[in-house]
Amino acid sequence: MVTSLHPVRPAATAGAGPFPGGELTGAPAGDRAGDAAGAPPGAELLAAVLAGTDEDEQPVTHVHHVPVRESRTRPWPQWADPDLVRRLAERDVTAPWQHQVDAAQLAWDGRHVVVATGTASGKSLAYQLPALTRLAADPRACVLYLAPTKALARDQLAAVAALADPSVRPAAYDGDTPGEERDWVRRHSRWIVTNPDMLHRGILPAHQKWSSTLRRVAYVVIDECHAYRGVFGSHVGHVLRRLRRICRRYGAEPVFVLASATVADPAAAATRLVGAPVESVTDDGSPRPGATFALWEPPLTERTGEHGAPLRRSAAADAATLLADLVQRGARTLAFVRSRRSAESVADQTRRLLHDRGRDDLVRRVDSYRGGYLPEERRELERALSSGDLLGVATTNALELGIDIAGLDAVVLAGYPGTLASLWQQAGRAGRAQKESLVVFVARDDPLDHYLAHHPRAVFGRPVEATVTDPANPYVLGPQLCCAAAELPLRPEDLDDFGGPVAAAQLDELVAAGQLRRRPAGWYWAGRGRPDVDIRGSGGEPVAIIEAGTGRLLGTVDADAAHSTVHDGALYVHRGDTFVVDEFDIDDACAVVHAESPEWTTVARDVTDLGIVSTDRTRTLGTVTAHTGVVDVTNQVVAYQRRRLGTGEVLAEFPLDLPPRQLRTRAVWVTVDDRAVERAEVDEVQLPGSLHAAEHAAIGILPLLATCDRWDLGGLSTALHPDTGAASIFVYDGHPGGAGFSERGFAVLRRWLQATRATVASCECENGCPSCVQSPKCGNGNDPLDKAGAVRVLDVVLDELAAAEGPSTWGDDEDDASTDEPSGGPAADPVATRRAAARHSSAGRHGTDLR
Repeated sequence: MVTSLHPVRPAATAGAGPFPGGELTGAPAGDRAGDAAGAPPGAELLAAVLAGTDEDEQPVTHVHHVPVRESRTRPWPQWADPDLVRRLAERDVTAPWQHQVDAAQLAWDGRHVVVATGTASGKSLAYQLPALTRLAADPRACVLYLAPTKALARDQLAAVAALADPSVRPAAYDGDTPGEERDWVRRHSRWIVTNPDMLHRGILPAHQKWSSTLRRVAYVVIDECHAYRGVFGSHVGHVLRRLRRICRRYGAEPVFVLASATVADPAAAATRLVGAPVESVTDDGSPRPGATFALWEPPLTERTGEHGAPLRRSAAADAATLLADLVQRGARTLAFVRSRRSAESVADQTRRLLHDRGRDDLVRRVDSYRGGYLPEERRELERALSSGDLLGVATTNALELGIDIAGLDAVVLAGYPGTLASLWQQAGRAGRAQKESLVVFVARDDPLDHYLAHHPRAVFGRPVEATVTDPANPYVLGPQLCCAAAELPLRPEDLDDFGGPVAAAQLDELVAAGQLRRRPAGWYWAGRGRPDVDIRGSGGEPVAIIEAGTGRLLGTVDADAAHSTVHDGALYVHRGDTFVVDEFDIDDACAVVHAESPEWTTVARDVTDLGIVSTDRTRTLGTVTAHTGVVDVTNQVVAYQRRRLGTGEVLAEFPLDLPPRQLRTRAVWVTVDDRAVERAEVDEVQLPGSLHAAEHAAIGILPLLATCDRWDLGGLSTALHPDTGAASIFVYDGHPGGAGFSERGFAVLRRWLQATRATVASCECENGCPSCVQSPKCGNGNDPLDKAGAVRVLDVVLDELAAAEGPSTWGDDEDDASTDEPSGGPAADPVATRRAAARHSSAGRHGTDLR
């Protein structure tokens, strides 16, 4: 590891990462944040929490310094409503940032626009300015505002209510809106706050009732649009196309204004989402305080898990210790964790640490924040954190999207949040005027987290990942065409909005299936009632979890996860309480459970068969070939293991009698012929484990390059696949029809496999562990796995890619870069240098810079 309290990049490149910060809406008349008493700057905070740590136990692998960015303002546009400008000035917003004016001007000119800048950069003003000015000038105009979360929607509702003329009457129309209020909102509100689900189920199917509103829509605001990705994002894209079609039917052509965290190519992503050309504004004019950003990997412990693999100290434990240390130093701190249960656990551990240190005065100043709290509880927590009454909060991503919390001294990220966009959103909560903040990313025992902890350029030196959607997915397109036809008959001129020839081919299939009827005027919905399309799920009925004896509904599990999580005998965790499944009834979609706290957990064992349906693209790379196309996956859960808590020791295995499940999806696969296997020096015994280990690591790393989670993916590897006639590794989308993730992998194959190889080779373990090749969802119990063989197989594949593509454009100096010192900086720590050299020798000849 590298332990350094100095930047490892020259100052000229330190700002490569899109670190957000600054004020919430525009340039203030004065500093609204103020300093927390006693909280030192970020670099001093980091040095303080590391003080006294043994050199061999130092967890910091890299420290990056983000420079200060000065604000750039513009005059108010001449067309801006004077009353609105006055109300903003009363709130200390005396001049807008440059990006706010640029985006507002495009929207005012009638052009669809996405503003993609950092957290707390005032994206809301970019749409509030043109929209509220239009509403002031036209008393009949209205605005539709869509948000991915209710918390964000309510915050924005309050913000608009404070700025708008009383005639605007902003109001929410979502699942929490009482029935008696819905008619009032539809008839009287001119700024309607809703979400894609309500638009899909409540507004568009009842467009006749909404006609007076839909013909007056001037702007459609889509906030935090980077949240719409994968299958859900593809559905939302078609919901927006349906909205545009219905508005056009009533004579309206609304302007779409989208707000996003910094994403790769926001204009293209927004264009795919809306289905019409969108321009982007990305030059952030808001001020940004400096920051110290540390990458932190908990050390390996003496504990072992599956197959004797060494385990690291948990990210949650280190996050709790950091939170306690920072709170003791007066630093207002958020600790982002991955689950609701972890939020409660980290807060509790932090309070216990403070109590043990004799700081009971600080125990009450630590709390948790997560989804599921009542609105008044959430508001009180936000108020207490903003005022400084609370110093430390462990939170899920509920505080990531747009909530009015900024100006903190430190942020701790316990595990990679899934995308770089989310990482920078969460990191951006730290940042106070004129004061350097601290951000610490604590890596979990996971291949992607391990990779990021040792490859800082993958965090700081490259753009964030592309937002992946696939509107042509037939499992999305078909149901959405049915919805559109049920709202208004589809005419030939409508098809361009839905994909043109792809939509026409899908319509033929829907007619043949009897779902639509073809008439001279177009295509009509042939069903009774309206199509029932779940835009968030995979289509199966959720499985209800019911407590035996009381009949209490504990919760639900998605149908596609039920076989592996609530089978007979499974251990089910609900809000920190544990239950054991007595019976899983597939036909009635329910699982009956009883409360129990055993000393074991359960892991499902499954078997998977995969057949190639069609190959769309192929790249021949000498002895290696890469493909992408459509596959049929058959999966059957056949048994489950009981494993001892803490160690993972297998206590027993029990057979299960569950039916197989079919999935037609999209995949990327690599075939390795006999000559390549021979070059890799992998024999027949080693080959299955080598391919299996490479498959696991590749699945763990793909989320670095596509907006997905490893749980969105599946994989299969075999020494001889019947459809390819060769050793093969498959990675497929875990959603019907595909979600675009595997195709993204095919497009960036070399970068993906370079990062995969580096992760496996640089891991400190001997034979494989959860940080490199073990998978938490492996149906074969992570057996067999051959870490060394995986590196050799990946070497051969990368050699063939290099021969086909030429020298890497990403460089081979990733590991050397992590020990560079800036000009005039202090000498590198000799132990750190030795560790970096050792890591460099293990990383091998394939570069891993993902710029």
